[in-house]
Amino acid sequence: MAKLSIDPSAAVPDGRAPAKQQLFDPTQPGPWRGHLPGEALGTTTTILAYGNEAVGTGPALHVHPYDELFVVVEGRGRFYVGDAVIDAQAGEVVLGPRGLPHRFENLGPGRLQTIDIHLGPQWLQADL
Repeated sequence: MAKLSIDPSAAVPDGRAPAKQQLFDPTQPGPWRGHLPGEALGTTTTILAYGNEAVGTGPALHVHPYDELFVVVEGRGRFYVGDAVIDAQAGEVVLGPRGLPHRFENLGPGRLQTIDIHLGPQWLQADL
């Protein structure tokens, strides 16, 4: 893993205070466990938590006006992004470029758990 070094003087604080918000309640059932708008933390990144145990199921086809990153935390998923079909497993990240319709489903066995990073301050989506 390559890390790029910077001059520490280039990392200038912007005046925001550290913050904490709850993304999801781990005791609650269901695939959509929660989302955290970037605005709640004073940033431009919105985070969603999604997971399910049902093989072959997942969110419907949709599109966003910003890029989305899918971090596979547990299990295996099949991602349909534009014309591409991408299989990914725990530890891998899939890019859904802005404007490309996408969806994903659990390949099994077991739970598919993702953290979905929306590169926008709000969750904006058009289901197709």
